[in-house]
Amino acid sequence: MFNLINKILGGGSAGATEEDALSAHLALAVLLFEAAFADGECSDQEIKHLKQTLMANFGVPSEDIDQLLEETAQKHEEYVDLFRYTRFINENFNEDKKMKILESVWQVILADGHLEAHEDHFVHKLASLFHLNHQDLIDAKRRARKTLS
Repeated sequence: MFNLINKILGGGSAGATEEDALSAHLALAVLLFEAAFADGECSDQEIKHLKQTLMANFGVPSEDIDQLLEETAQKHEEYVDLFRYTRFINENFNEDKKMKILESVWQVILADGHLEAHEDHFVHKLASLFHLNHQDLIDAKRRARKTLS
């Protein structure tokens, strides 16, 4: 599994279905990872919740999590073009799935019990890029808080 990102970006020989799954997993991981770091730091609670979310909510195999997060962390060190990943999500996910992603982003952000202004800004920006309205944003936040309590 040399360089998962190269495989996703077309460097691998995987079939379309496998490549689509890998692309979806990368897009989700990048968005959740960026949410975890939106306030400039990422707690162990946020990373733990991020891993659980990827496996439980989005079917990322547990054996792929560490490598996926390692490569996501490398992307984080570079400039992350959120538009690229949100465009992929918009083209491949319906509104219900985008709401689930937004709820998951809220869960990661709220996992440490603190909501910083940068985190709030990030999730508002993400909702806008997903073409979701303010009520969708609030509903996702409520559901996230409910699942965390």
